[in-house]
Amino acid sequence: MKRVVIGVLFVLLGLSCQGFAADVSHVTIATGNETGVYFPTGGAICRLVNKNSKENGFRCYVESTEGSPFNLRALRAGEVDFAVVQSDWQYHAYYGSGIFKEAGENKSLRSIFAIHPEAFTVVARADAKIKTFEDIKGKRVNVGSEGTGQRSTLEVLMQAYGWTLKDFKEATEIKAIEQPRALCADDIDVMLYVVGHPSGAVKEATTLCDSVLVPVKGDQVEQLIKTHTYYRHASIPQGMYKGTDKTIETFGVGATFVTTTEVSDQVVYAVVKAVFENFDLFRRLHPALANLKKEQMVLDSLTAPLHSGAEKYYREIGLLNQ
Repeated sequence: MKRVVIGVLFVLLGLSCQGFAADVSHVTIATGNETGVYFPTGGAICRLVNKNSKENGFRCYVESTEGSPFNLRALRAGEVDFAVVQSDWQYHAYYGSGIFKEAGENKSLRSIFAIHPEAFTVVARADAKIKTFEDIKGKRVNVGSEGTGQRSTLEVLMQAYGWTLKDFKEATEIKAIEQPRALCADDIDVMLYVVGHPSGAVKEATTLCDSVLVPVKGDQVEQLIKTHTYYRHASIPQGMYKGTDKTIETFGVGATFVTTTEVSDQVVYAVVKAVFENFDLFRRLHPALANLKKEQMVLDSLTAPLHSGAEKYYREIGLLNQ
């Protein structure tokens, strides 16, 4: 499993390490790969937290990982303090269902706030003549590595359609960061991603070669949304990517920021305060964050209970009823 510690991302975050004592404690945020939205989202949070690192008594670090399932396992093992994860895997980790059934429920998992919506995104080579999700059957599809959010979400959708991996001409396990070049090199017909938009990987795929975004909709998708509260309708706006001349309808989840009961109220309170007191700046740090609303962040997609440190701050500023 890939787990890269990015220090404090001094260049990305525009911070200097000078003037901080060597013995200052730190917190870590597990995110995703460098081409997704989780990585810069974690960086945005750390940037705001580190503005007051002397006052808070800790610094914030970002880790690049393989995504939600890995992050939730790392949280449970105490290897990281915070994580950005999909709302569906937050649910399964808390209740011990799905891929977390064997590990059992994690009742120490706690929500902090919801972030951006994430769309199940299908990008296909134009010459593969794929117009609907059903058309990927019999094609060369990159299903992603086992345990990734990409693979796990695809498996849920495949089950709804009654498919197995044998229904694809070829099922590859290329890492998400490598998908665009594999698509444009004609090694695969289809790349999949559960990601906030705009996405660097999707932009790369649609810029480097003739490729199209494919809608994911129909009775099977509607049933998933109806029966699972962590799924929602999603769309990719017209004109966001080269060749996208109409809005692409799909479904998706929400990105959420989580921790565990092992992290103190004081630390969580300080992290939440840093984000919400610099909210306009936070929204400017990545295009996927631009439309965030504080009220929705406290309520949407949160399947684990709120951490008491976050709840304390939200009550103080009136986002939760007293």
